[in-house]
Amino acid sequence: MVSKNLQYFVGTSGWSYPHWKGLFYPEALPQSKWFGYYLKKFSTVEVNATFYRTFKDTTYHNWRERAGPDFKYVLKAPKLITHRKHLKDVEEPIKQFWNSAALLKEQLGLILLQLPPNTPFEPDRLKKALLAFPEPKKVAVEFRHNRWLNDKTQGLLQEVGAVFCTADSPKTDLMDWVTSDSAYIRLHGRSRWYSHDYSAHELREVVELTDKMARLGARNFYIFFNNDFDGYAPKNALTLLDMLKS
Repeated sequence: MVSKNLQYFVGTSGWSYPHWKGLFYPEALPQSKWFGYYLKKFSTVEVNATFYRTFKDTTYHNWRERAGPDFKYVLKAPKLITHRKHLKDVEEPIKQFWNSAALLKEQLGLILLQLPPNTPFEPDRLKKALLAFPEPKKVAVEFRHNRWLNDKTQGLLQEVGAVFCTADSPKTDLMDWVTSDSAYIRLHGRSRWYSHDYSAHELREVVELTDKMARLGARNFYIFFNNDFDGYAPKNALTLLDMLKS
């Protein structure tokens, strides 16, 4: 049940998938109008492209101009920060990325730091990286190894106000950690990475998780479907939105 005190931002990880034509995007709709169509359905999008390459300021201005003031972009932090430097000596690239992300102004929802499995368990390194962001509360962290899933990590995120990203995948189960007033749920696919079609029962589990997180203090929910295969992501996202409204 949607409460007046809660906000749900539900969307997909990216929007420009050619195989969504005819499944989500109408057959006759030109690709240049896909994002406009997406905006009519969802209030947020997770931009993974920022992980792979940098974009000019004009791109961020364009993104901002195309969406309404209530739309939220979530940007994945560059792989230089997380996968190459493993959060070590990253103050300068964080500053550069933040300066670009900040061009979105009120449309910047969160920044996602995805830590690969081989990231050393060094909480102080993570804390230093998080504090390099002018607004650590705007940063969510997804851990790809369970060595990080302990009380020390949870306490660190709470201390700096960063968001814990819980992920559903063949290797990870959803968790109910709430470390700030925002919650972040990534749904990669339960049985198969990126190609799992979530059942109504599984989606109700997500709704139940948000209810529990709300009782733990979460007020803003960012929920992204990363199961783009066969257009499952937008289909599942629309179903979840209906459930949250019922």
